[in-house]
Amino acid sequence: MPSTVNPTVRRRRLGQELRRLREQKGMTAEEVADRLLVSQSKISRLENGRRSISQRDVRDLCGVYEVADHRIVDSLMQMAKDSRQQGWWHAFGDIPYSVYIGLETDAESLRGYEPQVIPGLLQTRAYSEALITGALPEAPPADIEKRVNVRARRQDRINDPERPLRLWVVIDESALHRTVGDKQVMIEQLEHLVACSKLPHVTVQVLPFDMGAHPGINGQYAILEFPDTADSSVVYIEGVTSDLYLEKANDVQRYSVMYEHLRAQALNVEQSRQFIGEVAKKYTD
Repeated sequence: MPSTVNPTVRRRRLGQELRRLREQKGMTAEEVADRLLVSQSKISRLENGRRSISQRDVRDLCGVYEVADHRIVDSLMQMAKDSRQQGWWHAFGDIPYSVYIGLETDAESLRGYEPQVIPGLLQTRAYSEALITGALPEAPPADIEKRVNVRARRQDRINDPERPLRLWVVIDESALHRTVGDKQVMIEQLEHLVACSKLPHVTVQVLPFDMGAHPGINGQYAILEFPDTADSSVVYIEGVTSDLYLEKANDVQRYSVMYEHLRAQALNVEQSRQFIGEVAKKYTD
């Protein structure tokens, strides 16, 4: 049975606590690295949650920070142990964006802007398969199938009766006109998009071409927020070879303000549904 512990979130929380202890001690990451005879980049990776951390690392860091309370040390050691467990996505093998999946799995809400394609959480299986096949023309069929299955598994958060993800997406008009697969695939996808938009926890808005320049002109991004106030919000920007995660309060605030402008410029919910329906009709011609 898969563990209910989310290792990605545990690493983030642990890294935040270790950073807090370091700053409380008045030490720089470079000073800590010198004391432990490791690289400064290792300390930075441990603190930003991008690297798994061993209980030995925690013990050594607590020693440097002179943490006298054994309860704190034991708690951090347990977090380190939990952070090395496997999430559900590990069953699918090597997934390049596994850090993001871990964050998405634990998020309470997600606000996203998609300029090119239908958001992954709202894709039909046929659309996902056609999209991934086109995006990775040299990938073997087994790899395509794995990615499609992972995307389908991620969508469980949308239909979770106890803890549904609060999803708000702004989709550029170009994503509706880009024919992924054949016309039937697009008809089913757009109908599915409208159906999802009627769920009480899902909001879909379309940003039409005639709005001109807008704050999302530089590309896709998502803002994830978490139920535990100890977990800072994250801005996720997908890349071709690597992804970017922004967690500083100023960065999150800037992207949040941009998103508010996007939502204001986009069609409202009912107008968006009508717009998607009109676009769907062109695929029946």
